[in-house]
Amino acid sequence: MSDFNSTKVTNPSTFILQGIPGLETAHVWIAIPFCTMYLVTLFGNFTILCIVKMELSLHGPMYYFLCMLAMTDLGLSTSIVPKALSIFWFNSREINFSACLTQMFFIHCFITIESGILVAMAVDRYVAICHPLRHSTILTNATVTKIALAVVLRGALITLPYVLLARQWSYCRTNIVPQLYCAHMNVVWLACGDTRASSHYGLFVLLCLKGLDVFFIVVSYIQILRAIFSLPTKDARLKTFGTCTSHLCSILVFHIPGLYFSLSGRFEEKKPHPVQVLIANMYYVMPPMLNPIIYGVMTKQIRNQMLHFFVYKGA
Repeated sequence: MSDFNSTKVTNPSTFILQGIPGLETAHVWIAIPFCTMYLVTLFGNFTILCIVKMELSLHGPMYYFLCMLAMTDLGLSTSIVPKALSIFWFNSREINFSACLTQMFFIHCFITIESGILVAMAVDRYVAICHPLRHSTILTNATVTKIALAVVLRGALITLPYVLLARQWSYCRTNIVPQLYCAHMNVVWLACGDTRASSHYGLFVLLCLKGLDVFFIVVSYIQILRAIFSLPTKDARLKTFGTCTSHLCSILVFHIPGLYFSLSGRFEEKKPHPVQVLIANMYYVMPPMLNPIIYGVMTKQIRNQMLHFFVYKGA
């Protein structure tokens, strides 16, 4: 492996992914939970996709968005975990500059797409609960397709400036990325000169665009809760609210840790503890693993199909 560990590197063709700084000796053991989570992610999300495809009763907007969420989770995990495992097991730390920027694009693109999908799912729940008689006419297959394309296009267009800005900087400090993957700010911090454009754009995306997603979700659920509390019986209220619990859990798993790690990484001046870095790295592989479990346990239709597929067919 080439030696790129000098402190002065001008526009390197290769970056070095450090892994978990401070825990290098434990990389082999750290790989075990990462590998396990990735296998669960693959199994769970492919199971969701297969069940929705095979079961005609699940061919509706809610489950189409769920399939889109599953595909996004597969893409996000695959953008990170295989390279991380090669670092843990084979000490394969080098990554080409263009490959680093490509990984950066896909990681942030899938994160932005997932945020948009959660908004689309909130809109679906709002229409289903607040306008149940018009649900099938408002969210037609054509409308769902347009929403899906808009979410994907938005994710790509928002993420592209990350790469374009990062490509134009001169990297003369070091080429060692203190992470498992090429996250935007971790790469930009290695550049010399004035990189405020990258920093400000990243903060704009975090606070404005993702903040806007959270705002739309909150507004949707305010209307949903108003509709639920207007129902005549407690059982009806609980049953209706139960259709939202899996979506709410996915929102909490995705947005709250993501906001904390993004802001703490920007504004905390002290060097984070290695365990904090490990947890921050695991954050990006946790939601893709947890989402199919959440929907498999909390969504009755998915749970019943899973039981029928794995239990009754296996009997």
